[in-house]
Amino acid sequence: MTTTTFRKLAFATLAAPLTLGLAGCDSAPEGGAATSEPIAPIEAPAGQQWTDIVNVSESDGYILGNPDAPIKVIEYASLTCPACAAFAANGAEQLKSEYVSTGRVSFELRNQIHGPHDLALATMVRCGAKESFHPLSDQVWTNLQQVLQPIFDNAEAVEQSLTLPEDQRLVQLAEIGGFYDFFAARGLSTDQARQCLADADKYKQIAENSTTQSNELDVTGTPTFFINGRKLDANSWTQIEPELQRAGAR
Repeated sequence: MTTTTFRKLAFATLAAPLTLGLAGCDSAPEGGAATSEPIAPIEAPAGQQWTDIVNVSESDGYILGNPDAPIKVIEYASLTCPACAAFAANGAEQLKSEYVSTGRVSFELRNQIHGPHDLALATMVRCGAKESFHPLSDQVWTNLQQVLQPIFDNAEAVEQSLTLPEDQRLVQLAEIGGFYDFFAARGLSTDQARQCLADADKYKQIAENSTTQSNELDVTGTPTFFINGRKLDANSWTQIEPELQRAGAR
């Protein structure tokens, strides 16, 4: 990823105000799904709960729950997106506790990257154990303004960080944003975070996955949801829950 690309990513995002409306994706309606027969709950492996089980998919998404669940939910989300934060606060917990917990539904979270500070955050939530990905993402969304404010307040310093060598760019950006302290308070050490952010091959792969998958699946904004491969014209829990029930989660 070149310096020019980083600069474009930075200013496309940093120019937007923090008070962005809770706009959702620009995906077009895909038509209603036929109602399926109810699916019986599926027991988790002995001594485990589905909501504690995480697997990384071939698409580098983090699947919470039964990886073989008959109903598969995928969310493309940005860690800097107010609408994604709204879903995390007003839908994700219900999805996990009422549906993922039954083994009938899995919930895969994939990152769409909206700028270099988003890329830094996406790299950091991947830095620890795979089981920490969903909780750390939720923590970013719960504290979104706190996380983003230093980036907006120091836009010039952020731009300058993007001119550094590749293995220093996100390391410095995270310093400017106060990301190390935020994540250290949630179990990710600063040394570990710095090591992850210095891995340019890893963070460039995250960005490339975002671009490639967004183009292939026509994901034009976040959050964008899929159920069993069908893109939904929905981004709120009140819209998504009925789709789950039509798919058999009832």
